[in-house]
Amino acid sequence: MMLDRGFGLELDNQLCFALYAATNAVTRLYRPLLAKVGMTYPQYLVMLVLWQDGPRPIGKIAERLRLGPSAVVPLVDQLQRAGFVQRRKDSTDRRMVYIELTEAGAGIERQVADAREVVVCRLGMSEFEIAKLRSELVDLTARINAVDAETA
Repeated sequence: MMLDRGFGLELDNQLCFALYAATNAVTRLYRPLLAKVGMTYPQYLVMLVLWQDGPRPIGKIAERLRLGPSAVVPLVDQLQRAGFVQRRKDSTDRRMVYIELTEAGAGIERQVADAREVVVCRLGMSEFEIAKLRSELVDLTARINAVDAETA
């Protein structure tokens, strides 16, 4: 029997662990579906930004994903090698490089949307339940970001 030391450090009581385990479980659902189109889950997130927002500099993609640019560069490199994205220099400012979809990258959007539908079915949750959970997680993120901003 474990002694209660009064620190509240039981693994199953940790919000961070519940979020971590849920993230891993959802990622495992996506992994084989995305592998069929030659994509990893982090690459999928980059592609979501491009499908939704259009061509973007790496810094804007990173900002949208709440990552550092150094975390996005290898993902873009891999997507470029796979033929899903390309780099294009801005015609007015040659220092600015945009990441944009190739024809192949635009073409797999439907397949990936089908994969998302499979994941939703496997979750066994209604669209309402998914939307509610997503809203709660967005709210949690906003609260954490507000605390971070106050302490910075």
